Amino acid sequence: MDWGIGLAGLAAGLLIALVTAPVGVSGAVFLLPVQLSVFAVPSPAVTPTNLLYNVVAGPGALLRYHRTGALHGPLVRQLVLGTLPGVVIGAVIRVFAIPGPAVFKALVAVFLLPLGVWLIARTLLPPAGPDPGREPRLPGGGPSARTVTGLALAVGVVGGIYGIGGGSLLGPILVGRGMPVAKVAPAALASTFATSVVGAATYALLSLADSGNIAPHWFLGLACGLGGLIGGYLGARLQPHLPERALRLLLGTLAAAVGGLYAVETLRQPW
Repeated sequence: MDWGIGLAGLAAGLLIALVTAPVGVSGAVFLLPVQLSVFAVPSPAVTPTNLLYNVVAGPGALLRYHRTGALHGPLVRQLVLGTLPGVVIGAVIRVFAIPGPAVFKALVAVFLLPLGVWLIARTLLPPAGPDPGREPRLPGGGPSARTVTGLALAVGVVGGIYGIGGGSLLGPILVGRGMPVAKVAPAALASTFATSVVGAATYALLSLADSGNIAPHWFLGLACGLGGLIGGYLGARLQPHLPERALRLLLGTLAAAVGGLYAVETLRQPW
């Protein structure tokens, strides 16, 4: 047991969650490259380790949001019900089909980089008026309930394959479509926590039938998760004190940063 690695993991989890929790991102999407590049966690064990991080870290921010009543409402139910079946499908795909990490990094780069830049631009230069061609909205703004559930299902599959919570994907889309960050963040984190619990359990069951290295790195996952537990609570506590414009810019910056990071890694690695 390497306590140096544990302390480094705790610090990484705390700092990541402190920055990402206010906008509904668990931070697992940032932890993934840290696991691969810094801690050298093998694939596919990196996926259940990320899910373990989400399981341990999630209650910190959720406890704070629960105390403020932010976890009530239809959006939480729609995201959870959509992502739960998706994460099981994704876990099965990850174990038996095992998509290469190069493809994942390329897809994340292509998706998140322009989405983050678009969200930043939309925040700094908002449209002059409503677009009459948009689909029906949920109360308070945003896409229709059917669109939200379908999107959550797709994100659940991605989360099951690669061990990311999905908030980094759901957040920028829903906020970009008109929902306030204060409404999206608690729902995205609740969805991330629920899918991570189911995803981790699915990997545990699949490990019984597969001889590959698919068990999580328990010590590192727990250390990162403990840091995320503390950082997530502090980040959620900080959110009400930040203006909506700042939260939208932070979310857009995080999305663009992840996309840019994976774009660089994609260009560096051989195909």
